[in-house]
Amino acid sequence: FHQACSPFIQAARCYARPVRRKRKDIPSHLDDLPPTMLKKDYANVPIINSVDDVVKRLLSLEMASQKEKMKIKTQQLVEKVRRSPNDNGSFEVQVAVLTAKIRAYEEHLQMHPKDKNNRRRMLMDIDRRKKLLAYLRRVRYDVFENTCKQLNIQYTLPPPYSRRITKRWLVKKAFCRKVFQEAQKLKAPERLKQRREWQARARAARE
Repeated sequence: FHQACSPFIQAARCYARPVRRKRKDIPSHLDDLPPTMLKKDYANVPIINSVDDVVKRLLSLEMASQKEKMKIKTQQLVEKVRRSPNDNGSFEVQVAVLTAKIRAYEEHLQMHPKDKNNRRRMLMDIDRRKKLLAYLRRVRYDVFENTCKQLNIQYTLPPPYSRRITKRWLVKKAFCRKVFQEAQKLKAPERLKQRREWQARARAARE
């Protein structure tokens, strides 16, 4: 025999339930891939044109995983910057591969901002891409410009080195300056003596 709950208790139970936050739809860099496109492993198979529509749908990106979509996206970015069809290891290709990884990490961290492991990997890839772009900018500026344009990368110059001014650094600098001034005072009589000797030699040479 169960007693009916009062409206007050029922309202309190509903109030105590945790509120589930709705996840926002985060735009992905994979959204421009058409769902009817075939996966990378089945795109160049000759018999694929004679199979059933259901089989094509199963082999398309509509049923593909995130990893398989990333393969297609990485290949598209590489095709934009590679020097030749057999180019798989140039600096431009490495930048394209790292760009695809970085964008995937950024989307993942927007949904899971506390994932420190993937954040560390993303920062390592960003640092590596900066080094590659800095080398291209120094050696082949035209290739650097084309790579940034094709991959939609905004390259910013690294800031000049600046020392953080602290109280300890100011005290040390003032002490070093004072020591230098005292050393100059001690060396002043010897320098004056050397200068007079040089002047005397110059006068004797003239006479």
